[in-house]
Amino acid sequence: MSDLMLDVDQAGELKAAFRRGDWTNAEIKGLCEGDILKRVRDVVRGFAEIVTKQHVIDCDQDPFCPSGWSVESHQKAGQFTWDPTRVEPYLSPHQRGGKTITGTKLQKELSGMSVLNANVLDYLFDHPELIPEDWKGKYVYFWGTIYRHSDGNLNVRYLYWLGGQWHWGYDWLDPDWNGNSPAVLVRK
Repeated sequence: MSDLMLDVDQAGELKAAFRRGDWTNAEIKGLCEGDILKRVRDVVRGFAEIVTKQHVIDCDQDPFCPSGWSVESHQKAGQFTWDPTRVEPYLSPHQRGGKTITGTKLQKELSGMSVLNANVLDYLFDHPELIPEDWKGKYVYFWGTIYRHSDGNLNVRYLYWLGGQWHWGYDWLDPDWNGNSPAVLVRK
């Protein structure tokens, strides 16, 4: 056991490093629990290495289907490795500048595009730490899966931020869609 004395300069260096890394107070507290810092020390000393976990989503499996609903269409997309730099919110030209487009017209416009399906929505909902910060304040739609609600309407599900956490919801295709309702596409 060492007799470590953290001086003010070292504490300042740690604070600056945590800020550069955009750490939260909860993450710093978690770093101090158990043997995590010992394992970080092993990395610094070259006895261990950090391996980035890949989040692979099976976009071919049947999507979650709320009770009483059915899946109208589901664009399968194989195994998708989540990487926020590979996805982008997409707005139709008809959704920009205060304009709107009906969901049925938007659905036609999106056909043939690399839209993400509801399997990605559900994976992100289960792993909210992966959701890009810039999605907050928007209703982000996953057009790769279209559902038929028990009332007969076609619907598409979305993620949204409210009350300090992520939720999912759905909209039917007939109403107007505005600039706050992007579809999620895979970048080419």
